[in-house]
Amino acid sequence: MAGYTIKHRDEFEAMAGSGDSTWLLARKALGTPCFGFNLVEIGPGGQIPEHDEGGSGQVEVYAILEGEAVLRLDGEDHQAPTGTWASIEPAASRTILNRSEAPVTALLIGVDPSGGYEPLAWA
Repeated sequence: MAGYTIKHRDEFEAMAGSGDSTWLLARKALGTPCFGFNLVEIGPGGQIPEHDEGGSGQVEVYAILEGEAVLRLDGEDHQAPTGTWASIEPAASRTILNRSEAPVTALLIGVDPSGGYEPLAWA
């Protein structure tokens, strides 16, 4: 058995999300158990649910791979064109909004800074 897995994003399981978003389950497809990561595609006018990670303790990194997004962090909007990265502490509220006329694709990475990441059953 090889010590690696290679997949194209078209091979990732897709899961419908709220706010006109589709989650592409990258971590699950690649079988990576040590930290969480997924792609999310957000349609025009859509957004992912606003939330924080206070309960899980996860630090998250958001990377905008395609499109013109807005990151709303602790109630403050930040323009986030392609190439924007953000590191978000657990207690901060967060969402990604798509106010444009074209899709947005973002990479979301989450890890518990104390170690021992436990992947979610669906991810």
